[in-house]
Amino acid sequence: MQIGPHLLRNNVFVAPMAGVTDRPFRQLCKELGAGYAVSEMAASNPRLWATEKSSRRTDHTGEMEPKAVQIAGADPKDLADCARFNVERGAQIIDINMGCPVKKVCNAWCGSALLQDEELVKRIVDAVVGAVDVPVTLKFRTGWDRANKNALNIARIAEDAGIAMLTLHGRTRADGYKGDAEYDTIAAVKKSVSIPVVANGDITSPEKARYVLDVTGADAVMVGRAAQGRPWIFREIDHYLRTGKHLPAPYVDEVRALMDEHLRAHYAFYGDYLGVRTARKHIGWYVRDLLGGEEFRQKMNLLESVGEQLLAVDQFFESQWRYGERLQYRPAEDLQAA
Repeated sequence: MQIGPHLLRNNVFVAPMAGVTDRPFRQLCKELGAGYAVSEMAASNPRLWATEKSSRRTDHTGEMEPKAVQIAGADPKDLADCARFNVERGAQIIDINMGCPVKKVCNAWCGSALLQDEELVKRIVDAVVGAVDVPVTLKFRTGWDRANKNALNIARIAEDAGIAMLTLHGRTRADGYKGDAEYDTIAAVKKSVSIPVVANGDITSPEKARYVLDVTGADAVMVGRAAQGRPWIFREIDHYLRTGKHLPAPYVDEVRALMDEHLRAHYAFYGDYLGVRTARKHIGWYVRDLLGGEEFRQKMNLLESVGEQLLAVDQFFESQWRYGERLQYRPAEDLQAA
């Protein structure tokens, strides 16, 4: 799998997720087998570039290459300028967001709202591709709603503009994250273009990744929500795609060490005060499907200091030893009931 000059080690990618795929999490996913990761989306409005939030979102210091920044906006010039700004700061790949379904993003005519105006899409991709000398990729959805699906048109516009890779989430903007992803549209897009296509949507297991690659013909899969609290899913999928066999669940001690590494990197990135608070969601994701996880999460959310949080997480994973040396998830019927 290759994006421009960048040869990737596999075809299992991390989806850009606002508030999730910050540098510490991206780096951890890469260490655990992800072949590629894209930053949270950076606003194209130049007044926001110097804000602490935007600077943090595009910080790739020490990150495993290639370093990819996703940009979002509706003005072709602003997006082109934003692409140049991020390349000057070290971005090696620029990804344009036309997939975010969140209302506040779409209300500003950004994200998947752009799919309603194909002429504007053309102006944007032309402007951004022409502005930088690094590969530009596009993440988009199948259309605005089920009655207005135009993924094939968008794909052709993108390829004609020189977009290096397409990532297609198999839902419309109106679908949000509900219902099943439509892989037939991804398959149709793959057949219609000659550039790499990445399938995104509902890829939650190694078997599902294999199925999606088979039915769509896509070059890679992109995993989003399933990686929250389970970053080792990338090595599990990669191993299954290569061998057809499953890796066992990770050792408790390995996850205990990974959690400590992740949290310490998180605190260093955000500072103690904000770090403790933003770490709560990550910790909650790690423990939600484990025995005793929900009870622990409720108590952990009351802790206010780095030391308390680190100690509590360490003690929780120490307690998991009572169930075995590898992580033991709650029975499927319990997870469905929750």
